[in-house]
Amino acid sequence: MDAMEFFQQSAGMWRSQRSIHHLAFRQTEMGDSSIEVIALTADDPRVIEICEMHEVDPSKAAGGAFVTWQGSMAWDKEEENHKGSTVFAIVPNDNNPRQGLMLRERGYAEIIPVAGSYEMDAEDGLVLITEYETMSSIERFWFANPNVRMRTSSVKRFGGFSTSTFCTEIRVEPNTEPAESTGDPIAAQQFYSALGW
Repeated sequence: MDAMEFFQQSAGMWRSQRSIHHLAFRQTEMGDSSIEVIALTADDPRVIEICEMHEVDPSKAAGGAFVTWQGSMAWDKEEENHKGSTVFAIVPNDNNPRQGLMLRERGYAEIIPVAGSYEMDAEDGLVLITEYETMSSIERFWFANPNVRMRTSSVKRFGGFSTSTFCTEIRVEPNTEPAESTGDPIAAQQFYSALGW
């Protein structure tokens, strides 16, 4: 599997449940979100635009993805809203399509255009490594089965606090409203069904 195949397999609607560990404070925060992933072909104008933004030849792109999300975290204040979107473009290395550049319209740790590196590991997990001006992040995505995707991320702030995140993302069937996650038996049933339990 290469990175573009990974995005194609990720296409669809997902329900994400995550825990963020604030290492300096030894505290954990829970949250959930709805995520939509749309795989983009190499000739999609959004892929071309993000390549040009990063001064990369668009003809070298293998494709990309458009990702939107909306969620909440346990410590949120009433006015806070975790909502946004970003475009990814995949630019594989000439000699190894399982490695290359991952261009983003906005980063995971900072809301600015960012270029990171990616590689597919021996277990077909997608690993993203991104260096920002004030921090660095490592993310790994993998499929437990076609309808369950897992994600871990570690963010290290230079001279500051670090966080570690674990997410379980369950594919949502088309035209199905995601159930509330907190104590909801329907959400629990969807979770265990997707895991094959």
